[in-house]
Amino acid sequence: MKKLFLFSLIVGLLLAGLAAGWFYIQTGAVHAPQQSVELMIPKGAGAIKIAQLLEQHDVIISSRAFRLKVRLDGSGGRLRSGLYRFDQPATMAQIIVRLEQGDIMHFQVTVPEGLRTDEVLHLLAEKTGTSLSDWKAAIKTILQADTEGRLLPETYQYTKPVRIEQMLKSMVDGQRKILAELSSDTVVQNKLRIMASIIEKETMIAKERPLVAAVIRNRLQKGMPLQMDPTVIYGIWKTTGSFSGNIHKKDLSTDTPWSTYTRKGLPPTPISNPGAASLRAAAAPAKVPFLYFVADGSGGHQFAATLADHQANVARWVRMERQRQNKRK
Repeated sequence: MKKLFLFSLIVGLLLAGLAAGWFYIQTGAVHAPQQSVELMIPKGAGAIKIAQLLEQHDVIISSRAFRLKVRLDGSGGRLRSGLYRFDQPATMAQIIVRLEQGDIMHFQVTVPEGLRTDEVLHLLAEKTGTSLSDWKAAIKTILQADTEGRLLPETYQYTKPVRIEQMLKSMVDGQRKILAELSSDTVVQNKLRIMASIIEKETMIAKERPLVAAVIRNRLQKGMPLQMDPTVIYGIWKTTGSFSGNIHKKDLSTDTPWSTYTRKGLPPTPISNPGAASLRAAAAPAKVPFLYFVADGSGGHQFAATLADHQANVARWVRMERQRQNKRK
C-alpha cells in the first residue's frame, strides 16, 4: 500500500512537472506569426474568445495556455478590444500586456480646407473604409439641418472600429473653440464662419487671406455686392445638385440665395468648411482699401482699390492667358 502511494505520488509529481514545463514553454516561448496579422478583438469578448482568435491567427501557440495564464494573472477582465497588429516575435506574457494596455493600431486622416460638408463626409467614409450613410446620419444627429461649414479641416487620429460620431464632434468642437476665441457673440461667429468659407475658396495663399477678408469687409461697408465666383458656383450646386466645373457669364446672372452677384450681403450659409487661418483672417481683415482682386497668372492675385486699377489688372491677366494659349499651340 505504501509502495502504491509512493508510486502515485511520484507519477503525480512527474505529471505536475510536465504540466508546469509545458505551461512555462507555452507562455515563455518567443513566437511570431508567419506573416503580419491585423486582428480585431471585438468589444465585450472574453478570455476564451480572445484566446481562440489569437490561436486561429497564429499569434499564440496554445489558446489553453493563454486562458490558464490570464486566469492565474487575473487579467482576463482587463483585456481591451480594438484592432491590433501582431508582426514581431513576442512571448505570451508580452501579448497579454499589449492587450491589457490597449496597444491598438492608430490611423489618421487629413481633411483639406475648403471642401463642402458632403465632400468631407465622402472623404472620411472612403479613407476610413466605413459607410457614407453612417457619416450622414451622425452629422444630422449632431448638427440637425445646419451642417455646412461647421467642420474644422485638420488631420485627425482615429482607431478601429471607427467612432464616427466622436470624430465629427471633435471637428465641430474644434471650429467652435476657434470661433469662441474670436468672438463671444454667436451672430458674429456665424458671420465669420461665412466670410471664412468664401476666403477659403478664393485663395490658398496665407498672406492673401487677410487681403480677401478686407475686400469682403470693404464691399459690405460700402453696400457693394461681393461678386465672388465661388458663391455663384455653390448656389448652382446647391439648387441643381451639380456644377459643370466651368463658370460662364450666364451663371453670374443666375439668381440663387448664395449668389453675391445677384444679391448684396453675405450668403445665408457658409459655402465650404474653412480652416483656422481663414477664420482668423475673417476676424482680422488687413487695413487696406482694396475692393477688387483678380488672378495674377502665377497662382496668386492682384488687388486694387479702384475700378481703373482693377481693369488694368484684368487686362494684364487676359494678355498673360492669351500668351499661354499661344505657347500651347
